Amino acid sequence: MKTLRILIPVLLLLSTGSCKDFLDTQPLTQANDENFYKTPQDAYKALVGCYDGLQVIWSDGVALPVAAEVMSDNCFGGTGNSDGLGYQMLDEFDKLRSPSDQNIFGRTWELSYQALYRCNVLISKMNQINWGGNEQLRKTYESEARFIRAFIYFDMVRLWGNIPLLTEPSRENFPQASPDEVYKVIAEDLKFAAENLPEVAYSAQPADERGRVTKWAAESLLARVYLYYTGYYGKPDLNGVVTGPQVLGYLENVISKSGHALVDSFKNLWPAASLDRYAQEDNKETVFAIKYSATSDYDGNLDGNHWMVMLGLRAQWSYPYGNGWGGGTVNPKIWNAFSNNDTRKVASVIAVKEEKVAFTNQKDQREYTGYYLKKYTPMVDKNGVPLPEALYKNADFQRGQYQDYVSVRYADVLLMAAELGSPNAQAYFNQVRERAYKDKFTPLQISKDNIMKERQLEFAFEGIRYWDLLRQGVNKAAAEIAESTTVLNGGVSTPKTISASKIIETKGLQQIPYSQITLSGNVLKQNAGW
Repeated sequence: MKTLRILIPVLLLLSTGSCKDFLDTQPLTQANDENFYKTPQDAYKALVGCYDGLQVIWSDGVALPVAAEVMSDNCFGGTGNSDGLGYQMLDEFDKLRSPSDQNIFGRTWELSYQALYRCNVLISKMNQINWGGNEQLRKTYESEARFIRAFIYFDMVRLWGNIPLLTEPSRENFPQASPDEVYKVIAEDLKFAAENLPEVAYSAQPADERGRVTKWAAESLLARVYLYYTGYYGKPDLNGVVTGPQVLGYLENVISKSGHALVDSFKNLWPAASLDRYAQEDNKETVFAIKYSATSDYDGNLDGNHWMVMLGLRAQWSYPYGNGWGGGTVNPKIWNAFSNNDTRKVASVIAVKEEKVAFTNQKDQREYTGYYLKKYTPMVDKNGVPLPEALYKNADFQRGQYQDYVSVRYADVLLMAAELGSPNAQAYFNQVRERAYKDKFTPLQISKDNIMKERQLEFAFEGIRYWDLLRQGVNKAAAEIAESTTVLNGGVSTPKTISASKIIETKGLQQIPYSQITLSGNVLKQNAGW
């Protein structure tokens, strides 16, 4: 039986790059199952490899934070007017838009399983390590590895639905597991982490350990998984592992004990919106983030944010916004969905006309709308020098981007707790809205519809909206995303259609890389609609 290329027999826990602070550890160069995994120091190095594996999943190919926005109703595919149509294929859920892009998520698949291999190896070696009686250290390291495994599987099962499930190091050619089986592992991993990580408040966490998984991150992600699984699949609980009341209890624990809180001004969460008032990475609102640094290059250092350049202004800078490749052009619908009294509007979107941005490269832009993402965009100094070069001497503006991806914010904790029926639901809902509207705030009665609308505005362009739509039902998502409109392709007005039937046909899932189906000897089966 053939083996999947992603499961090559290599000790994949060895780092190929590094992250900031805790993740800044030199890679191992010689180690194997026989001479490694003996001491807590060995386990620590292996754990760094797990974080590193998570960090590099989006270093090549189409990154999920970008794809999730393109697939939602927030953004179109965009990119250059003469580029291939892969992003339009994603946006319109139609393989005929770019038939040659059969492996658009090929690297995501490969790098995900490589990272999972690292986690599985470390988890499987816990009993082999001499912990010197420090049982809490063992629980902490295992919890972190299991959180990372759960995080990766959650991304994969949402994107593809039907994936091989490996919980031990293996080279076997596994068939696809049912989503229920995958979610059970995710839930068990996160529950283990939530119950075994130490209870350390945000203010007490050492600065050089920011970026590590915490109890609060595990409790929060477990709630996100619960809401998605029970919504998309119509299940009463998270596959028998946790119930709604239990999940709410985890969230209330984060709220009451974590020390996390909302940053006072919404714009200060985002570098391009706040400039010198930026709250900085690892601020009190960040519950979990994927860490990046400016040292990425073409010599094996893959610790930069490689995907953010896709979202920048198309091949032109205008201070403070740097040049990029014009992907994910913003749908005017989301700009218009914001009230003018909502401070999140100008903090989330680059509005070319409204801001008087000196952008003149429309002829090179596909699906130009006049709006770009602001939360995650390359930046330049006043002389037009990309910040990776100006601040960190990295002249490669594509690989040198260093802004962290904030996966879970405290605002999400508040809104999830409100959605799950907390006795304080209205107060939590109000906290988020009061920050957004400041002195223009007017109360709004809490309801499921109002929470979902608030989530669209609060988390626009953070890779959350698409999954929020799908968990309300595929038909609901299709109705919201489907659209017939007009965009500018190379400055020419061009019809644009996203068909609800395509989203329903695919169930909102993406195509499994055909290269992996071939390598598996057709053990893997393609998703419907692809």
